[in-house]
Amino acid sequence: MEEGKDPASAARTSLSRALPLRLVLFCLLFLVLGIGLSIISMYSLRFFVVEHISNVAPSIIHPCFEEADSIESWIRPPPKLMHSMNDTELFWRASFVPQLKEYPFKRVPKIAFMFLTKGPLPLAPLWDRFFKGHEGLYSVYVHALPSYIDGYPSSSAFYNRQIPSQMVEWGKMSMCEAERRLLANALLDISNEWFVLLSEACIPLHNFSIIYRYISRSRHSFMGSIDELGPYGRGRYDERMEPEITLSQWRKGSQWFEVNRRLALNIIEDTTYYPKFKEFCQPACYVDEHYFPTMLTIQVPDLLANRTLTWTDWSRGGAHPGTFGKADMTEGFFKKIFDGQSCLYNDQPSTLCYLFARKFAPSALEPLLGLSSKVLGY
Repeated sequence: MEEGKDPASAARTSLSRALPLRLVLFCLLFLVLGIGLSIISMYSLRFFVVEHISNVAPSIIHPCFEEADSIESWIRPPPKLMHSMNDTELFWRASFVPQLKEYPFKRVPKIAFMFLTKGPLPLAPLWDRFFKGHEGLYSVYVHALPSYIDGYPSSSAFYNRQIPSQMVEWGKMSMCEAERRLLANALLDISNEWFVLLSEACIPLHNFSIIYRYISRSRHSFMGSIDELGPYGRGRYDERMEPEITLSQWRKGSQWFEVNRRLALNIIEDTTYYPKFKEFCQPACYVDEHYFPTMLTIQVPDLLANRTLTWTDWSRGGAHPGTFGKADMTEGFFKKIFDGQSCLYNDQPSTLCYLFARKFAPSALEPLLGLSSKVLGY
């Protein structure tokens, strides 16, 4: 004991030092126990809640995409043509282009036959005869009125070939929008290389082999594109289309065309000329006669044959070509179509210029079926 210090005071000092130490140890022990219990409770709660939810309902979370098992999952055509994509989504999806030119599989190029119709195809039996035996070399797409439900037999090339559609008005931009919609749906099949626009009143003038060979061997796409003077050509031009489209670039052509895959992509990707035509080409400027011919002439003039593959008769005058029915279906009628043809094919003179013809009435079907093997070759 130190000299000069009170023993009682020293004892109190030692006790006061011991008490805070015990208190700190007690608080630390309580804190550790609290943290431990919190961790145990948290994991227990997570386990029981997740277990309960998983028992109540299955997970609705799906992966962003399914892993492709093989190249087939990328190249096979869509299993069904009806889908929920709007036009913006459809055109975006259809614009996908492989960057490598060589295909890592045996690609058999096909012709996409695209039918722009109001409803039924009364000449479908003739087309079915034309397509028979050539499966794998063609595909069929039909744009009809949204309310129309097709009733083709399962054996028909037109069975379940209707695409999502919208209302179409003759001579207005909705007509071109329908044509772009047909192209975009056909582009979803990577094997489609050539695209032919047809109506319900069209027929093939030759057998499938001749038409396939003619289209596949051509260095040009068949889009009519002429600089026509007068009120029905340059007279329809609106100077408000400048600077994107000038009067000297204004073209006119038949609505019924054939384009290859590259040009089909040009058409669906266009955001430059579409707004100008939609706003400034209103009847009596018929946009389906000017939009694609003008745009493609500006972009790729060397790839156009500047003529159509579809024969029509304008000799009767008026806004629409002549329509032919049962009484017109004779060998002599078709002889007049075949004789006297003259055009350029791959820059060489040719007497085979038209592969299709219109307009044929429903009453023409029966005699056409009787004549087709002898006159048309199928």
